[in-house]
Amino acid sequence: MIGRAWWFCPTVLLAFEAQKVVELRLVRLAWGGQDARDEMVSMVTEKIAAAIEAAGTLMGGGSFDTVVSRYREHVAANTKRLATMA
Repeated sequence: MIGRAWWFCPTVLLAFEAQKVVELRLVRLAWGGQDARDEMVSMVTEKIAAAIEAAGTLMGGGSFDTVVSRYREHVAANTKRLATMA
């Protein structure tokens, strides 16, 4: 990480990017109704699937960077999906 700004670290970027998903999900939950219930189920299902995927990657000899990169892909997909619903 020497030579790069600390905020460019992929884990820091993941944290910032995830905040947008949190914001969009909170809005969806605040609306209530079936959409909110569906989003709650989606949140739990996605988190379990992502954790299993990450564990599999690490147990298979994958790197932490690979896991973070994949989580960022999931976050980007959620941001896109939730932003189009708003």
